[in-house]
Amino acid sequence: MIVIDGIYYALGLGSAGALIAWLTSPGFAAPLWLLALFCLYFFRDPERTIPPGPVAVSPADGKVVAVKAEGPALQRISIFLNVFNVHVNRTPIGGTIAKVQYQKGEFHVASREECSTQNEQNVVTVQGDGTTVVFKQIAGLIARRIVFSKQVGDKVAAGDRIGLIKFGSRADVLLGPEWEITVKPGMKVAGGSSIIARRKDRP
Repeated sequence: MIVIDGIYYALGLGSAGALIAWLTSPGFAAPLWLLALFCLYFFRDPERTIPPGPVAVSPADGKVVAVKAEGPALQRISIFLNVFNVHVNRTPIGGTIAKVQYQKGEFHVASREECSTQNEQNVVTVQGDGTTVVFKQIAGLIARRIVFSKQVGDKVAAGDRIGLIKFGSRADVLLGPEWEITVKPGMKVAGGSSIIARRKDRP
């Protein structure tokens, strides 16, 4: 499956390439056709098997770049997405979307620590099964568009698609003390199917 944005980009680039090929030669159009193919690859949206149970799943594909305490009661997991990762975002837990806050900011390289607070981002709060989880869609140096497809009050299941960040970016997850983190920096994770934490207070 491919996100509709990718199809639009590919059609536009492919059409421009066809026009250039007609006016000049196919050789001049080749870069546009290659970009069209890359857009189809970048905006891929594969199906994922969502693990059952009292777990939190990764909101994105990528590499875990940080697992840190965030204040006295929160833990933060930060995931860096490069341009070759799937960029469709998913909710870590099931429940109700309680709050969505868009925050303007900088466009630092998304692997840097300061991105968690300084970069442009969309902060989403999900409440369900006696817990609250906050996750952030964070723009990077290249990514300048955050897409969020849900609204406050919407019901979501763990691993549901909730939007995407276009091109290189970052996703942060904030978890309370009731969660046991199961990932470490350097690990690769897949959105919707990789478990990043388990509930301590649930069997």
